Amino acid sequence: MNQTKRKQILTFRLLLPLIIVGIAWLQESIDQLFFSGSWNLPLGPGLPWWGLLTAPFSHAGFGHLISNTIMFLPLSWLVLTKGYRDYIAVLIAVVVMEIPVWLFWPRGSHGMSGVIYGLLGYLLLIGFLESSLWAIILSIICLILFGNYLTALIPGVSPAGVSWIGHASGFLGGIFAALAISGVPSENATSRY
Repeated sequence: MNQTKRKQILTFRLLLPLIIVGIAWLQESIDQLFFSGSWNLPLGPGLPWWGLLTAPFSHAGFGHLISNTIMFLPLSWLVLTKGYRDYIAVLIAVVVMEIPVWLFWPRGSHGMSGVIYGLLGYLLLIGFLESSLWAIILSIICLILFGNYLTALIPGVSPAGVSWIGHASGFLGGIFAALAISGVPSENATSRY
């Protein structure tokens, strides 16, 4: 692979999470400026199916969005060190795992937390499933940096109004993504840089 192609791939890997979080910032800015915080796009019982896709971009104010951004970006970049396939697998698995929450959980929820916990679940497990040193290092880094957030998966530990079920379903999505792709050779297996 030539140097120009490598730079393009690296640039896109850096930009993709920024684009995703940029959409959330745009939605929240419009919400706060024009709708006084009432334009939420949650998922929940009786709400449209497309809430599965819009809920991660909708937040309960800038404080909520800032805390999610701070975790989303580094976790995204860590997953992207493994490859696009891994990143997309986590995103798809999180959406699939949110379907039972959408259908059966009595309250609506929104925010990037489910995606964040999906990325975290993937990163914590992939090192144990793959024999590569890089995957093990990723898992250890995530456990050290983000292990304290695992308590939010326990019912009753999260503050009132925080959807622990969204965290747990996202985390399971990340686990399932890691299980699904752990035996498939990574796109980086032949082209490390």
